[in-house]
Amino acid sequence: MKITPWSEECGALVGDAQLANIDESEMEGLRSALATYGVLFFRNQELTPSDHLAFANGFGEIVLNKFFAPVEGYPDIAEVRKEPDQTMNIGGGWHTDHSYDEEPALGSILVARELPQSGGDTLFANLHKAWVALPSSTKRKIKDLKALHSNVHIYGRDGYYAGTDMGKMLKGADDVGQAIQPVVISHPVSGREILYVNPAHTISIDGWSEEDSKALLDELYDHVVQPEFTCTFDWEPGSVAIWDNRLTWHYANNDYDGERRLMHRITLSGAPLAAAA
Repeated sequence: MKITPWSEECGALVGDAQLANIDESEMEGLRSALATYGVLFFRNQELTPSDHLAFANGFGEIVLNKFFAPVEGYPDIAEVRKEPDQTMNIGGGWHTDHSYDEEPALGSILVARELPQSGGDTLFANLHKAWVALPSSTKRKIKDLKALHSNVHIYGRDGYYAGTDMGKMLKGADDVGQAIQPVVISHPVSGREILYVNPAHTISIDGWSEEDSKALLDELYDHVVQPEFTCTFDWEPGSVAIWDNRLTWHYANNDYDGERRLMHRITLSGAPLAAAA
């Protein structure tokens, strides 16, 4: 395998590897690279749904997504789909998946199946680099805080998607929930400090007023989305991305109205997060 940085900001491109025929030594190399770079990109892959599933099972344990429809015949693979007549997409805002679970997901493996002629890129942000660049005064202020994460306002019966043309495609409205997570975590593999809040799912700072929570969170969000912490992946047929949910945010551009985009996603289970020492 050849692993090269995708950009100075985040991510790495993995070449000379076919995920359908990877060995355990290469798999361990990918696990290590993911903890380092946050997101790994692959081109020219030939992955059937069975190959996708086999690779994911080799990488880690799978956790089922409660909200997305599964691929027919493959209940462990979720469809991330937008039809030509829909205006709403899934993931069209900065977020990290499953931060609302007591044990947030390790990450996801996303395979391109059908792509629009243009558009539909995915943006990523590196939350370790964002943490490192914070002023010392801000680091001291937030180091020991915790925050409430929830999906009720997004996937619940009265949530954001319910009122859009994506609502009928999603399920699990009664399976929504929330969790308290440290604002600054220690990465389970690398031990590096990571800023662990995100615009989609972080509701408030635990024990703070709504007004004070919003002021701090907005400040942190504005910091993270600066160009020096973000990168963009342009999807092509045969492209695959694996991202670490603890280390990155992502954002699916919704700039291809009138065209179909279909991705297959497998989510990998994680573990409870520990606050940074």
